[in-house]
Amino acid sequence: MNCYKGDLHIHSVLSPCGDLDMSPVNIIEESLRKGLDLIAITDHNSTRHCESAMKLGEENGLFVVPGCEVTSKEEVHCLVYFEDLEKLNRFQTYIDKYLIKIPNDPQKLGYQVQVDRNENIIYEEKNSLFSVVDQSVEEIADFCHGLNGIFIPAHVNKKINSLISQLGFIPPDLNYDGLEVRPELEFTDLKYYMNKAVILHTSDAHFLNDIAKRYSLFQMENLSFSELKKAFTLEEGRKVMLNQ
Repeated sequence: MNCYKGDLHIHSVLSPCGDLDMSPVNIIEESLRKGLDLIAITDHNSTRHCESAMKLGEENGLFVVPGCEVTSKEEVHCLVYFEDLEKLNRFQTYIDKYLIKIPNDPQKLGYQVQVDRNENIIYEEKNSLFSVVDQSVEEIADFCHGLNGIFIPAHVNKKINSLISQLGFIPPDLNYDGLEVRPELEFTDLKYYMNKAVILHTSDAHFLNDIAKRYSLFQMENLSFSELKKAFTLEEGRKVMLNQ
């Protein structure tokens, strides 16, 4: 069994809150410099930078998990991860269908651009990715799992855009694979939830310097999506460990 260092919540320049330096090329370089073995690109309500990041990661020995940080109609942020581009693209179609269309104002809300490996702009998202998907948390979880994906409510102890901030609690019947927790934030009832779920630490990086600021360790046989799923379900000795 091997131990891998991973940061599964990184935003690229496609996210309106992502720094303009957060191109796939720069993210891969910085992740390798920080000693990461696996990362996930999780832009707000878009998956369009995942394919290029996956190709760059493969070329440079970094495992890149395709993902997204999708916002439910309750304004809850949810992390989703998929095993391949076919399933990722099906999830993008789902987002495109249900995203509430609000024109983006780059001057007020930030640029939303996709770039190639030479950092040339090849696409600009015209609708605000700060909007919400007109689906409940439960519906997003069900659709994700229908694609054999991993579903993790994001930063559950944050005071905005989390399950706890928006709903007041974590629904006991919600089908999730783990909970992302901000270790620097306090929450009085967090121990109750932490004892009942796999906990994930991530950087939620919007700037290059923040990559791997927080990360998790993954005990797995190899770097693959199937092994990652086993780590979240604690199968056959696989597990997610916090970096303490």
